[in-house]
Amino acid sequence: MNHIEAGGFWDANANAWTKLARAGYDVYRDFLNTPAFFAMLPDVRGLRGLDIGCGEGHNTRLLAGRGARMTALDVSHRFVRHARETETIEKAGISYCAASAVALPFPDASFDFAAGFMSFMDVPETGNLLTEAHRILKPGGFLQFSISHPCFDTPHRKNLRRLGGKTYAIEVGGYFEGCDGEVTEWLFKAAPARIRNDLPKFRTPRFTRTLSYWFNALIETGFVIERIEEPRPDAEAVRACPAVQDAQVVAYFLHIRARRL
Repeated sequence: MNHIEAGGFWDANANAWTKLARAGYDVYRDFLNTPAFFAMLPDVRGLRGLDIGCGEGHNTRLLAGRGARMTALDVSHRFVRHARETETIEKAGISYCAASAVALPFPDASFDFAAGFMSFMDVPETGNLLTEAHRILKPGGFLQFSISHPCFDTPHRKNLRRLGGKTYAIEVGGYFEGCDGEVTEWLFKAAPARIRNDLPKFRTPRFTRTLSYWFNALIETGFVIERIEEPRPDAEAVRACPAVQDAQVVAYFLHIRARRL
């Protein structure tokens, strides 16, 4: 499967994804992943930034709210349409376009930083993606992205719970075997059944890589790895949203910042 075929799946998911995420059912994003990403992010005020794989623009708008001058793209035309519609109402000065992450439609050294929120692991041509991100950054610019943690997003994964539903372990397997385009079907578990039953399930192709694959790909592309985080929800986050308790047991997400010298 290539990036065009993978993009077709995300375009088909875009309407349901946007509806559920904007209704507050992407709880791992809202209570853990995005807050941790922004806690790690350097000051971007006045910087020109590119959001690669922006979806409906939620995190792009947050970047603009930090004072960045944002451009954003997604391979899904439907996601871009949703993002542009919001921009007409909540004007943040963001320019959106439909394009692939492996063929960024911008000149070399165009941006001070680039970001990818839970999008890079969905691009099959990882090497091309990182090469393009490196190309469009100015010398000294940085790339910060989040992905599903390679060690715990494996072909086999089982959530082990005690009586009462509290997770005590995550069983994983097949780490080195990986996935290369296998399609899974799911919806945000936080959405109530009455809503899930009225929407088509997401169909998402999975491309799992090892931890060493990601680090070596960054190094071989010419990036210098600057910071790594494995976000974990604190007690306050779990009280606010008990559904994210299992992310206290293992790291569900990996955040990486790397710099072009």
